[in-house]
Amino acid sequence: MKTLTTILGLSNDNSTFEYIKDSFREKITTYSWFVNWVKVNDNLRDIEIALNIMNYLIGKPDFVNELTLLILKHPEIVKTFPTLIATRESEFDILTNIEDLVSKRFDFTKAKYSHEEAGDLACFLRECGFADLIVNKSIKNFVDYVYGVEVGLDSNGRKNRSGTMMENICEAIISKHCVINNHSYIAQATKSKIFQKWNINVEMDKSDRIIDFAIKGQTKLYLVEVNFYGGGGSKLKSTATEYCEMYSRYHNQNVEFIWITDGAGWLSTLKPLREYFDKSDYLLNISMLKNNILEKIIR
Repeated sequence: MKTLTTILGLSNDNSTFEYIKDSFREKITTYSWFVNWVKVNDNLRDIEIALNIMNYLIGKPDFVNELTLLILKHPEIVKTFPTLIATRESEFDILTNIEDLVSKRFDFTKAKYSHEEAGDLACFLRECGFADLIVNKSIKNFVDYVYGVEVGLDSNGRKNRSGTMMENICEAIISKHCVINNHSYIAQATKSKIFQKWNINVEMDKSDRIIDFAIKGQTKLYLVEVNFYGGGGSKLKSTATEYCEMYSRYHNQNVEFIWITDGAGWLSTLKPLREYFDKSDYLLNISMLKNNILEKIIR
């Protein structure tokens, strides 16, 4: 029977796994999860002057010619084009003839453009359907329009923000534990950081391996990885497989490995999680941390 099962006071390991599974949280949403306003404002500030120059185009009927001349006079406006069509890419290969697979390359990073290149770039925005919005004045101000685009693009970062929030939650609990129990920890721990702080040499599988947290108890070193999965996918299985290997590597060095994971995504991918659970000692979630399981393990 696992040590974790004994700590939880459950009758067998199956009950322990069920306890872990049943206490997964669906989400860990905070107010800051929705929009990273600092990032939105920073991105807008980088191109705000160029966007104000683009306001000249609003209502101009001859969009392509006007934009071509504007590019020749102010080539810096071209760097705004990817954002105007809601993408972070800076170059495109566009299929201009589907049957013959003929493509044309567009580069939005150059400092200067020829007349032909400027015309092509103006046609690019027209063919993307953007010209009608300008001619018809559906867009009344480029800065305001891009502000909205940036908010939309920032929603792609919510997955990463969930991971960051998971780390923040765990660090708050780990930090409190270390203060109360006179232990110490390192966030974003590396082989060199661990050696410098505690004079412990840990053999990592990768030279650039970064562990979310390393905790030094009275007699042992604990390496902790944390993540949150709101949705399923192949990433969950690969993570579980990777952590099985990490557990074995560190266990052979008399170093404890603790995996703290959560999220409803696991409910559709339980098999690899169970495989990790069977091969390792400690699989935890947020609810278990809240119930002081970490203190019981390290003590």
